[in-house]
Amino acid sequence: MNLVRAELLKVTTTSLWWGFGLLLLPLWVASLLFNWANATSEPPGNEVQVTGELATSGQFFGIMVVLLLGAIMVTNEFHHLTATTTFLVTPRRERVIAAKFAAAIVIGLVVWAIVTGLNLVATPIVMADLNMPLKLGDTEVWKGIALNAVAFALWAILGVGCGVLIRSQLGATLILSTLYVLGTTVVTTLFFLLGDYVPGFEKLDFLVPTVASDLMISGQDLPDGPGRATGAAVLVAYALVTGALGTLIVKRRDIT
Repeated sequence: MNLVRAELLKVTTTSLWWGFGLLLLPLWVASLLFNWANATSEPPGNEVQVTGELATSGQFFGIMVVLLLGAIMVTNEFHHLTATTTFLVTPRRERVIAAKFAAAIVIGLVVWAIVTGLNLVATPIVMADLNMPLKLGDTEVWKGIALNAVAFALWAILGVGCGVLIRSQLGATLILSTLYVLGTTVVTTLFFLLGDYVPGFEKLDFLVPTVASDLMISGQDLPDGPGRATGAAVLVAYALVTGALGTLIVKRRDIT
């Protein structure tokens, strides 16, 4: 627990924490407005899905913030040349990485709680404007909200793993944000185009991490498509691979 608290202190005492916090608010507003505009075209009888989408607004950019924060928890050590001291104080490097994973999960859940709190305030207002009955009492909506928390936690683990692989703070921020935003569009488009040559290939786009996390929180499972469990399994697999790989690399790599 002391190591976890130390890792949380490292994050909360830097200006980056507040910078990402300030960035999160306008991104959440943009996501809410997008879902609001999108809901106006929804057919009648889709109130559960609309409520679910509004109640999980901000996931796309929220988990990007968590991803970057997770990476910076590692890259900060190399940027400020504190990695050597950290591993001298705690020679068992896997304990340090485990503490970073745990602290990243806590941060991910804090970001999720903030975004969810804002959504729960905004959703009734938007539903009233849309003249739709509010379905916050529906179990499907709360299942989506709960799985959204899992998504935030898993993306935090991904961030730490990616931070170990990239090490450069500026490089990690630029590479991960670019891959997250542009890479998602490029890869999903590629899946769609390849579907013309390989029948059914376009349906495998759930293998893209952002698509998998979006699938997890869908208000209802998509017709003829994979269910929430599939999206969760894909995201868990990515988290396990990056987590295990990150731990192995830190244990074997020379730290200077």
